[in-house]
Amino acid sequence: MGRITASRSHLKPDPKYGSELAGKFINCMMWSGKKAVAQRIFYDALDEIKSRLPDREPIEVFLQAVENVKPHIEVRSKRVGGASYQVPMQVNRQRQQSLAIRWLLMAVREKKGRPTALKLADELVAAYNREGVAVTRRENTHRMAEANKAFAHFAW
Repeated sequence: MGRITASRSHLKPDPKYGSELAGKFINCMMWSGKKAVAQRIFYDALDEIKSRLPDREPIEVFLQAVENVKPHIEVRSKRVGGASYQVPMQVNRQRQQSLAIRWLLMAVREKKGRPTALKLADELVAAYNREGVAVTRRENTHRMAEANKAFAHFAW
């Protein structure tokens, strides 16, 4: 199985908004233990969101964006009698959150040539409006699951 980390029990909410999800997001964004850099990028992105959507709380936009990217169903490979089937399965809440964070960060890192804070702000606003790379990815996951519905009886 996947490696077990203590991050769940030791997770500190982010200092500015007191949101655990934001804390988790910053930790996932961080490279080489540089938390201050990750925090600055995250808060710059939220400031950018505030200037673009002045009537919204930026942390609310962030939370809704993550919510909009979470997949409810995914396909998993299952070997049955020598054949591999793509079996649609429910995604548990923990995995929904990690997938959403991972997809948002992948979308941000794929774009090149601009400050990360701006790319992150772009992607969060797009996800908030149910568009953008990360949401497209979720739609594709759901579409795959829908297409392989015939194999749902293999999910046990």
